[in-house]
Amino acid sequence: MRFAISLLALGIFLNSTHTAMSQGAEELLNRAVQASEQGRSSESVDLASGALARNPELAYAYYLRGREHFRLGKIRESVADLEQYVRLRPDMEPRQWELGLSYYYAGQFEKGARQFELYQTYHDNDVENSVWRYLCIARTDGTKKARATLMPIRNDPRIPMMAVYDMFRGEGSPRKVLEAARAGRPGPAQLEGRLFYAHLYVGLFLLAQGDEEGGKTHILAAEKRRVRHYMWDVARYQASLLGRPD
Repeated sequence: MRFAISLLALGIFLNSTHTAMSQGAEELLNRAVQASEQGRSSESVDLASGALARNPELAYAYYLRGREHFRLGKIRESVADLEQYVRLRPDMEPRQWELGLSYYYAGQFEKGARQFELYQTYHDNDVENSVWRYLCIARTDGTKKARATLMPIRNDPRIPMMAVYDMFRGEGSPRKVLEAARAGRPGPAQLEGRLFYAHLYVGLFLLAQGDEEGGKTHILAAEKRRVRHYMWDVARYQASLLGRPD
């Protein structure tokens, strides 16, 4: 009888310990999210790691840490975290465009292309998704095949995305992308956002064509326009690969 009571007490203790650890993990994850939102990537990674030490099944912590690792330029770690997130949440795999970007910068271009193809099944009207698949294929099979297999986009409403799409499919140009970004009467903040995306994708397009100097000019112009979006971190990382002027 005393043995049975001891087992019961042990079970209660272990359950309460597990509950406390889970609650501690959630608290750390919430703090990691706040640090991420405030641009404190290293702190966010440390907090997410602490949450995972308490609960290694906390899927979102891998997702958050994977994004923050990318922001810190730790691409291999970003890939590992985002892949683990997908293992724990296979239902979320079609949404993982961030994993596609990490694959691209990790040099895993075939995996990147497949990830962007999968994202297309979730959202089939995103020019950026089609463009990044193009960039992956261009790195393995050249721009001719990348253009021939460019995934179709009907109408991405964001300006100047359809002009970007036309440029990549060979029916537009960098000049037309920049003209589209400036068209109408956008306010200052709206114009900066448009020009960020215009310069980013013109830069990536020119790099894919082998024009490193032209591509670098536009990537640096994009980096100067700091938008509150993950894609600015992509521009910043791309700029770091190209080198900045002294």
